[in-house]
Amino acid sequence: MITRQLIDYDTYSYSYLIADQVSENAVIIDPVMGRAEQYIKLLEQLELNLVFSLETHIHADHVTASGKLRDCTGCQTLVGAQANVDCVSDVFSDGEEIVVGEIKLKALSTPGHTSDSYCFYLQNSENKILFSGDTLLIRGTGRTDFQNGDPAQLYHSLTEKILTLPEETVVYPGHDYNGATVSTIGEEKLYNPRLKVSGKAEFVELLNSLQLAEPKYMNIAVPANLNCGKI
Repeated sequence: MITRQLIDYDTYSYSYLIADQVSENAVIIDPVMGRAEQYIKLLEQLELNLVFSLETHIHADHVTASGKLRDCTGCQTLVGAQANVDCVSDVFSDGEEIVVGEIKLKALSTPGHTSDSYCFYLQNSENKILFSGDTLLIRGTGRTDFQNGDPAQLYHSLTEKILTLPEETVVYPGHDYNGATVSTIGEEKLYNPRLKVSGKAEFVELLNSLQLAEPKYMNIAVPANLNCGKI
């Protein structure tokens, strides 16, 4: 299996290219428009065929490259069914597997950051990997103050789905603003301050008390991403 973590320094967004070496088929998670040419060049260099472009949610901080990648590679664009996006090739639902060669990504509905948030879980004989989007970050979590965000829902998504995964599960987040690249479920249980709360009420109070600036591209990104990246 080939895995590449790719960063957009403008928005500190991570995208992930995962490929099956036997079939040479690949999937990309959360591609950023400004990096589309980088993805296409990497696919060519590694001699990979892009089959799917997946979104963990409708992003407010960057414009997706999914539509452009579909135009350039013929891949299918997929989002969670809750996103209500008409321009995509298809949608996925909770528990559905997205299969690329021998790779199986299980879609986990994890609302809270947004109402349409998903994570993708990959498990085989060699790996346990969670592509956590903005649901679980390294030493943090996603915010819940727009796009139908709900801190109580996020608490349930974390405690009932994400933190029940094996502690050795590798966590690849959707963002990191401090230079961290990867963690594990066990590490986040030990050191993530937002997971050190006494229960749901304290978690909700904590998330509601955050004073966060609006993402700088929000007014552009959200409508564009509802149109597969077309501004």
